[in-house]
Amino acid sequence: MLVAFSVAPSGTGRSDGSVHDAVAAAVRIVRESGLPHRTTSMFTEIEGEWDEVFAVVRRATDAVGAYGSRVSLVLKADIRPGWTGELDGKLERLEAAIGESAHDDDAS
Repeated sequence: MLVAFSVAPSGTGRSDGSVHDAVAAAVRIVRESGLPHRTTSMFTEIEGEWDEVFAVVRRATDAVGAYGSRVSLVLKADIRPGWTGELDGKLERLEAAIGESAHDDDAS
């Protein structure tokens, strides 16, 4: 399965509203998990089996909780049993489709 999630504290008491220290704590847990992952400016994606992925999400959420009085968690899952390597595989298929589409446009 693939899970894209974003976790952030609120009620941090910081006047600038910054949450980078909390997010760093969450991303550190994802990286230490050993599971395939990717972090962008808005989400972290992680790939693995249900129990292992959700255990990492829970630990990351717990880590963020230390930085504020509340935690916001946004999560999206792609559950596709029997498939692995989809963190990159989905993007490779997308790029191939875009390339094919561009070649179709050239032919017209």
